[in-house]
Amino acid sequence: MTFLPSKNTSEASTNIAAKTKSVVEGISIDCVIFSFDKKNLEVLLVQHAIGQSIGKWGLLGGDLELEESIDNAALRILHELTSLDNIYLEQLKAFTDPDRVSNARVITVGYYTLVNREDYNIKASETVIEAKWFKINEIPDLIFDHNEILEFSLMQLRNRVRQAPIGFNLLPEKFTLLQLMHLYEEIQGIELDKSNFRRKILHMKLLVALEEKQQDVSHRAAKLYKFDEAIYKKLTEKGFNFEF
Repeated sequence: MTFLPSKNTSEASTNIAAKTKSVVEGISIDCVIFSFDKKNLEVLLVQHAIGQSIGKWGLLGGDLELEESIDNAALRILHELTSLDNIYLEQLKAFTDPDRVSNARVITVGYYTLVNREDYNIKASETVIEAKWFKINEIPDLIFDHNEILEFSLMQLRNRVRQAPIGFNLLPEKFTLLQLMHLYEEIQGIELDKSNFRRKILHMKLLVALEEKQQDVSHRAAKLYKFDEAIYKKLTEKGFNFEF
């Protein structure tokens, strides 16, 4: 990852972008990267090594290059961090508060993405002191309006998981019903009834029961499942109403 140096003190001075490309002044992209670590919903933050925000934590950000769309810019920024394509990505909105960045007028377009940590090798570059996962309830004060962007993305995620099975992007290929329930509990910030959740999720015919169980666990091994790709695609496109 590389930061694009800037002569002013705008958000662009701390964003990640290609050094050799021309960028659109006054527009940036900020990405909220969610992951799920067994029982905890987490967000990836980066600690900046240069610019006015040196030593401070913030979302992964970048600039809009002159020859690319906003969506492609977001995909590029994420690819530079994870080195992988085909990431689930959803645009949030534009954050336009004129005072969001001091001494400059910078509009940022927010995105959020859901990643399974097992599939990604995330590394910080020499321009980032550290890239670190934070539990959703342990987020520090972030630069600019990044706390606001994060809160908005979490609200959007909570709405979306009721309409499409996007949460599966946070799970390993094989998982237990309890892992799936913990995921929904973390996203929604509520406690679910185990039997009721099991009945509803199995009724959707979205899961495929495997002839496998958990390995190397101290408790009774639970049955493993995976999602049915055809039904997953259909429900993602068509939508559904999954009330807890």
